[in-house]
Amino acid sequence: MLGRNGLVLRGGFRFGPDEAAPPGPAGLPARSILLVGQAGGAPWPHFLRWRREQPPDLADPLDDWARQVIGAVAAEFGARSVSPSDRPYLPFQQWAMRAEGLRPSPLGILMHPRYGLWHAYRGALLFDVEIPVQAPREVIHLCDLCVGKPCLKSCPADAHSGGGFAYQACLDHVRGTAGEACRTTGCLDRNACPHGAAYRYPADEQAFHMAAFMR
Repeated sequence: MLGRNGLVLRGGFRFGPDEAAPPGPAGLPARSILLVGQAGGAPWPHFLRWRREQPPDLADPLDDWARQVIGAVAAEFGARSVSPSDRPYLPFQQWAMRAEGLRPSPLGILMHPRYGLWHAYRGALLFDVEIPVQAPREVIHLCDLCVGKPCLKSCPADAHSGGGFAYQACLDHVRGTAGEACRTTGCLDRNACPHGAAYRYPADEQAFHMAAFMR
């Protein structure tokens, strides 16, 4: 089911007995978790086919699609599915770092040794039982090897050049006349990163994400 929709398992781990784990399918603290996500733009054509059959006024269609796909897998395997957009928010980035041994890039996106910045987490499966989970292997953090840091120098609004993400400056630029390139081809800082270029999202997918950012 996941592979047929361009999604992949992104690792997992077992919760310790003293951790504040979210509820599993039985309502008790979950014992294990598997993360589900994408590597590159593989899910995009599957999402577009689904989107054409849905009402045009969906507020968050990509989240809805991912919930439907991952929820069906959860039902098949006796798990509970959760989403990064669920409220209250769940610590997906911390889970991802623990499951895959990744670290954040200067843009805040986790840097993957193969996919670069072109990957995402679309949900997770929570289990009431302990399941076999492979420990993450040690990975090279590519940002440590990057001398030029082009991801900090390509944004006309300098959204990532200071201390943290300058959200309002980015939003104002993207919404303005000078932000057409960002709206149509995606974040210039993200696209400037040389790693994982083969997995770069297609332009229309990047435009979709930028439109969601501007709402």
